[in-house]
Amino acid sequence: MTSPRYTKLIDSLPAKVPFVGPEAQERAQGFNFVARLGANESVFGPSPKAIAAMQAAARDVWMYGDPELYNLRNSLAAHHRVAPENIVVGEGIDGLLGYLVRLLVAEGDPVVTSLGAYPTFLYHVAGFGGQVTTVPYKDDHEDPEALLAAARATGAKLLYLANPDNPMGTWHKAEAIERLIAALPPETVLILDEAYADTAPQEAIPAMDVSHPRVIRMRTFSKAYGLAGLRVGYAIGHHELIRAFDKIRNHFGMGRIAQAGALAALKDQDYLNQTVKKISQARAEIARIVQDNGLTPLPSATNFMAVDCGRDGAYAAALLNELTKRGVFLRMPAIAPLNRSIRISCGDAAMLAHLEAELPKALAALG
Repeated sequence: MTSPRYTKLIDSLPAKVPFVGPEAQERAQGFNFVARLGANESVFGPSPKAIAAMQAAARDVWMYGDPELYNLRNSLAAHHRVAPENIVVGEGIDGLLGYLVRLLVAEGDPVVTSLGAYPTFLYHVAGFGGQVTTVPYKDDHEDPEALLAAARATGAKLLYLANPDNPMGTWHKAEAIERLIAALPPETVLILDEAYADTAPQEAIPAMDVSHPRVIRMRTFSKAYGLAGLRVGYAIGHHELIRAFDKIRNHFGMGRIAQAGALAALKDQDYLNQTVKKISQARAEIARIVQDNGLTPLPSATNFMAVDCGRDGAYAAALLNELTKRGVFLRMPAIAPLNRSIRISCGDAAMLAHLEAELPKALAALG
């Protein structure tokens, strides 16, 4: 019996996902995490109004969701003061990245990003055969000038930049992003990943402008809105680029419950503001805990904090492993020199208390 005839590209790719989920780790170790602090979810949860809307929508799940996402797109457009034609909704930013890469990247096409930046983008580029050029971080920040230089040198179809950044949590002021946009090469589309815009200072987020034909900004309900399990993201851009998504997106990819939950969450900005305050308080508590243990918290505009462990990547990985054994789920950057750090998501009081209790034990175990 013969096997399926995969393409040469697919045959060349590893069968792995960018992240190992905490559930897989729990199954492997035989116990559940006490402090789930690794996936940048919002332990503070969604708005009660969003929960009520999802419960109500559950009665109608015998129907497909609206493929045009009319209500959610119009509400998002009003929220950002753009037209509905400037909004596309998809299965989280991850899903939208996949669609955008499919739209623009063929085998051999050049793409530019930062060395150690969000790996799911690279996962999609590899899946369509793009050729990646990476530039190093500069002082734990992505380096817009180096990214621009690489885009010019390679003729990049796509340039990916997250602001605020994942995995380091750092950010650039809006002026730096606006200079990057003004200097974009004529063949390059900028992906501005703003997954953490809701937790960022106002100075980090450029004014909304959908007039540039080669800039697309991505947002999500997975972070501050507390809806990671729904997988709802959206992109904002020029109407022609947004319209192109209709050629290839999964039109029924967003179910009724997801649409109802996201819409209700968007309308409850008071709850979002309360959550952002809790995230800020949790960041301060994480900083206190790690400083009390001789580690260095890095500045963060996100719902997590990168923590410099003061040594190399092997030491940081060993510390992460020790904490895993003690019921604390964390992640860390994969590439040096970023991998000298671990990354701690904002948690509630009980989770952070467990981290505070177990961190000195883990450090002691490493000697």
